[in-house]
Amino acid sequence: MTRKEIEDKVTNFLVEELEFNKENIKPEARLKEDIGVDSLDFVDIVVIVEKTFGFKIKTEEMTNIKTFGQFCDYIERKTK
Repeated sequence: MTRKEIEDKVTNFLVEELEFNKENIKPEARLKEDIGVDSLDFVDIVVIVEKTFGFKIKTEEMTNIKTFGQFCDYIERKTK
């Protein structure tokens, strides 16, 4: 899966499933401050990512992920 495909899938479920504004979803966008992801949204995101990409997200691996781009980097590393 290419980086573009990962970004498109993540963007799609953020917009379609969780109803975030697509205009706010950019690589440099901060998940909490710019996109508006809160802790309840994050639980939904974890479930969707695990189902879509086929790996388990470990909470400790997510501690330094602040932006949409970093989140996609994480998914890309886990799916290689």
